[in-house]
Amino acid sequence: MTHQPVEGFSKLTKQGKIDWIVNEYLEGNEEYQQILKQYWNEDPDLQKLHEEFSENTISNFYMPYGIAPNFLIDGKLLALPMAVEESSVVAAASKSAKFWLDKGGFKTTIINTKKLGHTHFIFKVESHKLQHFFNFKLKQKLFEATEDITKNMRSRGGGILNIRLVDKTAEMDHYFQLKASFDTVDSMGANFINSCLEQFGKTLKEEVANADDFTQEEKDSLQVVMNILSNYTPDCIVRAEVSCKIDDLKDDSGISNEEFAWKFKQAVTIAEIEPFRATTHNKGIMNGVDAVVIATGNDFRATEACAHAYAARNGKYSSLTHCTTDNGVFRFWIDLPISVGVVGGLTNLHPLVKFSLALLGKPSAQELMSILAVSGLAQNFAALRSLVTTGIQKGHMKMHLFNILNQMGATEEEKQYFVNYFKDKTVSHHEVIAELERIRNK
Repeated sequence: MTHQPVEGFSKLTKQGKIDWIVNEYLEGNEEYQQILKQYWNEDPDLQKLHEEFSENTISNFYMPYGIAPNFLIDGKLLALPMAVEESSVVAAASKSAKFWLDKGGFKTTIINTKKLGHTHFIFKVESHKLQHFFNFKLKQKLFEATEDITKNMRSRGGGILNIRLVDKTAEMDHYFQLKASFDTVDSMGANFINSCLEQFGKTLKEEVANADDFTQEEKDSLQVVMNILSNYTPDCIVRAEVSCKIDDLKDDSGISNEEFAWKFKQAVTIAEIEPFRATTHNKGIMNGVDAVVIATGNDFRATEACAHAYAARNGKYSSLTHCTTDNGVFRFWIDLPISVGVVGGLTNLHPLVKFSLALLGKPSAQELMSILAVSGLAQNFAALRSLVTTGIQKGHMKMHLFNILNQMGATEEEKQYFVNYFKDKTVSHHEVIAELERIRNK
């Protein structure tokens, strides 16, 4: 090893952590100290708040926080907050919103809001014996044992919806699950669900130990492996869609409405049948979804995991969006499984998260689900619209232009020159560098 391990790093002060990092890994370079400190908030209380969101915090990591206006969603006109660093995401979403504004906007439907969690356990017992025990003794005990935990959630209209015993012994020896479904109302509900599941694990062990249904050898074989929610929520799902007559598509790329609709549908169908395309297709959808998820203080890793698992639910990875062009009508929609909250977590702590939720009219969790699905659909529409007409690089690279110029230390005058230079050209990295060198060497 070229570096030394550290003991008690978490107990060091923030400055102590920085000093150790810079001295141990960055040759004591003071420039790195300044890089970290320039992102500290000047308000010490606000800085402390951010530091307490996570562990071993030494600075803040900024991302652009943008606004995509003109989203007509279920009759409400909204401006969407988007925290994202990728060029063209906000612009693409905004362009789609404007395109559909005079065509009725986006319509959404909450299909279900059920969330899931499991107690995973090993039990060397015959399945029918365990099923009988579950049906006539254990299931009711599980509900009773969690009454204190679920009291507040039940008062808000949520709680445990159902508990099932699942036999997985065909896939793994002696493996069973207690599979529970939950309604967590306006919270994402992870802590609530996990608390219920941990109580399930305790109650399972207690009830088995006291039951006459099993031999002592069988009782001794019970091992609760883990109690944990699932981020795969195929029954917590929202649909967002747009539609209009093909005659009203009015794309400005120069191709006819009929050709645009036909090519667009082919592009979606390719993503439905070709996993290599579907991966990039769905990544673009999640550009739109995650940007709003982050801006509203929700968990984008859970969102990603769930969406991609759902895309592969039939044994082959496929598109999350779908398209039809029947009877002269263009219809484009997404079914998105997503679990988010508007209470708990960062929603009451992070100032920009509170701003985002206020901007969106303080939505319920179901309304936020709808907004997220719309953002993903809009992003996908914009990407496919570019792909089947002008190509993706024309718009994307134009947004990426300033990144290239900033890397080259371009002046404001030079930046303005390139905005004009690429007005009727497709931006490429090579041409930016070549032209910048040319004008500098005049």
